[in-house]
Amino acid sequence: MKMDARSGMKLAVVLLVHLALCASPVFGAPPGGWINGRITYYGSPNGGGTQGGACGYQNTVSLGYGFMTAALSTTLFKGGAACGACYQLQCAPVSETPSGLLKRNWCWQVGRSILVTATNLCPPGSSGGWCNPPQHHFDLPMPAFLALARREGGVVPVYYRKVNCARKGGIRFTVGGNPWFLMILIHNVGGAGDVVAVKVKCPTSGWYDMYRNWGALWTVQKKMNGPLSFAITTSDGRTVTTYNAVGNGWKFGQTWEGAQYR
Repeated sequence: MKMDARSGMKLAVVLLVHLALCASPVFGAPPGGWINGRITYYGSPNGGGTQGGACGYQNTVSLGYGFMTAALSTTLFKGGAACGACYQLQCAPVSETPSGLLKRNWCWQVGRSILVTATNLCPPGSSGGWCNPPQHHFDLPMPAFLALARREGGVVPVYYRKVNCARKGGIRFTVGGNPWFLMILIHNVGGAGDVVAVKVKCPTSGWYDMYRNWGALWTVQKKMNGPLSFAITTSDGRTVTTYNAVGNGWKFGQTWEGAQYR
């Protein structure tokens, strides 16, 4: 059937009204750096299957992060640059009806919030497409998800913002690699949390730039002897220099502790 321009315009208006009535939009994020996002969960109810991940942290529990962690969508993960960053997630109200009635959307309480650390990637192509670009999404271990919302919710809208990380003790350095290929896992970073640049030196060298091997693992292809000092720069531009953080006589597989952001 042929449709004239006036009939087409009427149909378009009807479709727009229908979409407006049927949609369940999240309200605009409040001021204070909040951004709209969503959460889902993965792993077992006790957090099993979530301790590792794309940041290179072998076990988030033994490293002190526990299960209050998150696998970020590709957009937020930034190729591993977000590893170690901390985020505040807050339950967001949604408009479920044309009259604007609020529903908790499976949250225990609207406005309730938790803090999580980025430790993993939720890859594109995951179930539901929630982690595909340009989605702002956090896939949480079930204990973290249940601290914010009911399990049966599945997918829950949130507001999120990046916040400073509060860590106990100093920045930690786990030594890996081999004598000519030093690979350091840098973890327990306070302040901004996400590391953007690292330099390393030993008593017989100047400062060498390290490069991000993947996630929180940083590499230098130099033979390093004696105690190791590091200059760590985070995404807010602040640098902490920690001298002799890895002590003399270090061995591969050991973890050492240095200074911390204050």
